[in-house]
Amino acid sequence: MDTPDRAAERRASTNQAPLLAGHDVVGGDRALVDAVTRHASAEVVDDLTPLGLEAGTAEAREHGMHANENPPRLCTYDRYGNRIDEVTFHPSWHWLMERAVGHGLAATPWESDSPHAHVRRAAGFMAWSHTEPGHGCPISMTYAAVPALRADDALAKEWTPLLASTSYDPRLRPVAGKRGALAGMGMTEKQGGSDVRANVTRAVPTSADGEYTLHGHKWFTSAPMNDVFLVLAQADGGVTCFVVPRVLPDGSRNPLDVVRLKDKLGNRSNASSELELDGTLGHRLGDEGRGVRTIIEMVAATRLDCVLGSTSLMRRAVNEAAWHVAHRRAFGSVLADRPLMQNVVADLAVEAEAATALAVRLAAAVDGITDPHEAALRRIALPLSKFWVCKRTPGLVAEALECLGGNGYVEESGLPLLYREAPLNSVWEGSGNVNALDVLRALTREPEVLDAWITEVGRARGGDTRLDRAVDDTLALLGDTAAMEVSARRLAGRMATCLQGSLLVRHAPAEVADVFCASRLAEGHDGTYGALAGGDLRFLLDRATPAVA
Repeated sequence: MDTPDRAAERRASTNQAPLLAGHDVVGGDRALVDAVTRHASAEVVDDLTPLGLEAGTAEAREHGMHANENPPRLCTYDRYGNRIDEVTFHPSWHWLMERAVGHGLAATPWESDSPHAHVRRAAGFMAWSHTEPGHGCPISMTYAAVPALRADDALAKEWTPLLASTSYDPRLRPVAGKRGALAGMGMTEKQGGSDVRANVTRAVPTSADGEYTLHGHKWFTSAPMNDVFLVLAQADGGVTCFVVPRVLPDGSRNPLDVVRLKDKLGNRSNASSELELDGTLGHRLGDEGRGVRTIIEMVAATRLDCVLGSTSLMRRAVNEAAWHVAHRRAFGSVLADRPLMQNVVADLAVEAEAATALAVRLAAAVDGITDPHEAALRRIALPLSKFWVCKRTPGLVAEALECLGGNGYVEESGLPLLYREAPLNSVWEGSGNVNALDVLRALTREPEVLDAWITEVGRARGGDTRLDRAVDDTLALLGDTAAMEVSARRLAGRMATCLQGSLLVRHAPAEVADVFCASRLAEGHDGTYGALAGGDLRFLLDRATPAVA
């Protein structure tokens, strides 16, 4: 029979890493601080401190888990049989959304006078997404809607101030009665997916100027409780973009039937729906037949957020892995002191830092969009970065999960949530193939984009022979672009890696740049995380380990 002391000893939990909480997700991320300071200022980092501290709390972590564990529910009819098509969310979803909007992560940068508004927002979006990535979807769509709305001055003036507001107002109300608003998009249909020119939803003009009724369906519309949607439909002149309010000015519901919510691999907290449109009111945005051109800026903005979101997943996973190995003992020592574990986590940290440097550089290009070089660089760097960073994320998250062993495979660790989320951004806003082909399209039709890439990577010329050789080899791939479709992924990946290498060689600590160039750009690396041939592994591990007050 156990004595009380033995029973207490048996029930005690030892050699377990403490909960990662109580850290500054912004200020404690040295790669992020360096990138934001470089492209904006130290004052921008300081301005993000409240967000970083709140994102690192145990409370925020708990709300993230609750929102993910309690997915939204669809109620198509009320108790009296009235069609209402309402989606209800767990209170933790609203807690996360209120703070994301309040911290200015939705459309706030578009109305800001700061020259670094998009860098600030990018850093904040990456840091706050550590809490839970699913609620980032409506935040991202709201951010992305504003540049598309500028195709119509009246519609932009009506909606932009509300989309840029820092007040979270989830009530279904006419636009005139809202303190803040959220936007969504309805682009894809079941028969076409990314091929939106195959859309069959019809737009029929009414007697009012610029007003149409929409008749058809949408296959994948997230956040159907948002206030306004940008929707593609076939008008007489071809594919056209429409602004579709959720609630009409008289307070009645726009006929927008939510058929069902998708049962998804990840992104569980976010409601992704199938819609049916039958007489749904929409206001034309841009000219008939120019719908794809109208939404192109929205596509660019959401692709940026795909890079930001994937980078956030990387960094959160590396944080968890580095924190665990700093506290867990095995085979006579702390895991972080074992050379092979150092190799693994250091390799993951370098990958996350390269993604961070590239993500913030992209946001800086948005801040400087009036500069021809920045505009051309954004055009080519967004699809190649979206392809590459999003493709690298699932493997990194899986390796980080393995660092925790069996502890990483259980839901309470938070790593399974990240792992299920990891493939999403590679699918959203164009799959890997769509983005790789967009790189080829840009190179073929817009010669200035190649010049911008060459200029950007050329700024590191002479800094590392391995990078110089990789750039030359990548340029050698550019032959007959019309015949390069089979190699489009290889080209996009190499261009993205060279761009990352250029940023690290110019700006990162030498220990980071050396390992990146040796493992990603030199010959002989097999791509397996933890197979680094050298480098200051302890420096890289310490740089990636969160500091908790």
